[in-house]
Amino acid sequence: MGSTVAEASDPYCLRDGEGGELLRGHPWRRFVVLGDSVAEGMCEPVDGYPDVQWADRIAAELSAVRPGLAYLNLGLRGLRAHEVRATQLAPALAFGPDLALVVCGGNDAFRPGYDPDAVDAELTAIVGALQAAGADVITVGMFDVSHSPAVPASLRPGLGERMRLLSSRTGRLAERLGTLHVHLTDHPLVADPSLYSSDGRHGSARSDAVATAVTLRVLGRHLTAR
Repeated sequence: MGSTVAEASDPYCLRDGEGGELLRGHPWRRFVVLGDSVAEGMCEPVDGYPDVQWADRIAAELSAVRPGLAYLNLGLRGLRAHEVRATQLAPALAFGPDLALVVCGGNDAFRPGYDPDAVDAELTAIVGALQAAGADVITVGMFDVSHSPAVPASLRPGLGERMRLLSSRTGRLAERLGTLHVHLTDHPLVADPSLYSSDGRHGSARSDAVATAVTLRVLGRHLTAR
């Protein structure tokens, strides 16, 4: 879907130089990303927005402040939460990260049989292991993709309910475990068609730009609090 604005003038994106201001003096040297297609990066092009996915944008902003940042993205489309833990946690830990982005559970919530307790258990195991290894962990309450025009109207109520449940459960988990939590589910643009790709499952280049702004502002508040 197209957007009526471009990133440089989008009020929900980073201002020029804002990323550097937010991340000034950040301590992170090794950034790892675990998860599904959202982590891997499946953003659909939108006029006026660079075709750069969310995790790559975060890594670039971190690197601009601290050159030499090591970055590993293990994200892979189609994985459910238990598969992320089974296939990505060990290599993530072997990388020795001090900052990790964990985004999964969406593929579980897309299924009518979504088990929130099971997803919570997998996320808790992933986050706990990364924190025990010394990493700050970013968790995410994702955009509610049921607002995508490509989702059939008959599927929207059930999908929206599951996506919001996943988000609320992940938010409570984040509070309990002390993660850096990025809440996108109630973003002012959540119902804007320009945030979503034509496949009805993923975001657009605009959504990745907006998510980057929210993420860096969370990191900035964390750095200020420290």
